[in-house]
Amino acid sequence: MRGYWEQPYASEFEARVVRAWSEGEQHYAVLDHTLFYPTSGGQACDTGSLGGVAVLEVLEDAKVSGNVIHRLESPLPEGQSVVGQLDWTRRYRHMQRHTAEHMLGQAFLRAAGWRVVAVNMSSPVCTMDFDGAPSEAVVRQAEALANWAVYANTVVRSYFKDIPAHGLRRAPKVTGTIRVVEIEGWDKVACGGLHVARTGEAGPIKITCFERYKGGTRIYFVAGWEALELFDQEHRLLTRLGEKFSSSPLELEKPIENLRAEWRRVRAENTALKDELAERIMRELLAEFPSLTMAAQVPHTVLEMVGQRLAEWPGVLALLVAQAEDKARYVLLKHPTRSEDLQAIWEQALKPLGARGGGALVKLGVLPLAALPKALEAFKAIAQ
Repeated sequence: MRGYWEQPYASEFEARVVRAWSEGEQHYAVLDHTLFYPTSGGQACDTGSLGGVAVLEVLEDAKVSGNVIHRLESPLPEGQSVVGQLDWTRRYRHMQRHTAEHMLGQAFLRAAGWRVVAVNMSSPVCTMDFDGAPSEAVVRQAEALANWAVYANTVVRSYFKDIPAHGLRRAPKVTGTIRVVEIEGWDKVACGGLHVARTGEAGPIKITCFERYKGGTRIYFVAGWEALELFDQEHRLLTRLGEKFSSSPLELEKPIENLRAEWRRVRAENTALKDELAERIMRELLAEFPSLTMAAQVPHTVLEMVGQRLAEWPGVLALLVAQAEDKARYVLLKHPTRSEDLQAIWEQALKPLGARGGGALVKLGVLPLAALPKALEAFKAIAQ
């Protein structure tokens, strides 16, 4: 018997194990009645304990009429009487999420005629998919409507009714008797999930973001305690950032934008300086190696930039290496006018030293730091 519909706020109960079995390391039990809600309808299952044994997952054989199956950390004997204890914090948050989902479903319907396509309430940040095209105005209006329903603090009740049931927000997916969840004066829908007793318990409701998804719109929302926790985390973060910028949390945009502008300016200056340095090093190498076959160590900050320039210089064959923290980087390159086989040089000179990398006319990669001098000498021996 499923007692969670009649007693959604109860967190402890007594029951008897009527069936128990194991499948390898997995242990299961069925009770004569239970308050544990099984995963269903987008709402995650309850967890807790039975007779001191952890309940890891709760499943159902079939909706409404099937057995509720408890997956356990260790086995329980059939016939044993047990005390079941739910993780109440988890249960109540699931009830808040599910009630908020109903309120948002109706809010979007009223705001723009959007209908719910799919929901996922398995994590604190829940998602709802709608059939309407993304619209900032619609999202904000629906959020406001949902929170007005929170402030109204109206009754949420559930009952079983034979189809047809008039006034439902969406058509039921089952036939026969259905369970209806009604938010008085606001929403009515067929649902087998668990909800809070009044809408005020589900708030606040905050849509954190939205995006285009499968031709419609996906929203992300938090509700109840989880919304308050998110607000607290964000407020603490903004406060810390405000202290660093000597600004109030709500005036952080200006100092952050000033910092970004300064960073862009410095980055541009740095790029110009590296270009200048790479050009100067290339000219020095061309002067140092008139044969255009060169092996040299260069600063790691401009290794690739120097390599790119030399690869465009007719007649060049070069190995450039650089020290970068605990490893060495290299560029092995040649101009198309050189006849040497770059792959053969790499396999003879660098691969035996533990080099990794790839490329055709320009090979980029890394090698052990200790192998840096040996790499230069090996290249010289082969290329000259």
